[in-house]
Amino acid sequence: MSTSLKLGRDSSDLKESHLSSIRRIIGYVNGTVDLGIFCSRNSNLDLAGYFDADWVGNADDRKSTSGGCFYMGSNLVAWSSKKQNSISLSTADAEYIAAGSCCTQLLWMKQMLSDYGINQGTMTIFCDNTSAINISKNPI
Repeated sequence: MSTSLKLGRDSSDLKESHLSSIRRIIGYVNGTVDLGIFCSRNSNLDLAGYFDADWVGNADDRKSTSGGCFYMGSNLVAWSSKKQNSISLSTADAEYIAAGSCCTQLLWMKQMLSDYGINQGTMTIFCDNTSAINISKNPI
């Protein structure tokens, strides 16, 4: 699990041991202030989501973490990282739950664009787990 995710999870009960992690994160951010995210003007408006999950990423409660990046054309417009609410029994389960979260985010983005008068056609979801893809094709 990433250091920043652990700090966010434990933010209500910070201890002295968290101080070195906080300094490391601040040092990283300070060293990357000149970097940015490239946005292309000539990009299309197609929505796409990339997601992944780590199975049992948290040794304390055995929950997995889902993460995803969301693009409009070639421009990164959103990202997420969240501990899953339930305990997955397999990698396929964790990936399938992450796929559901990715789909929810894309549908929300599609609705927001529709509210602004921009209609979306097909949205693309990218997954690296064959079992999760097969489960989504046949949920029975």
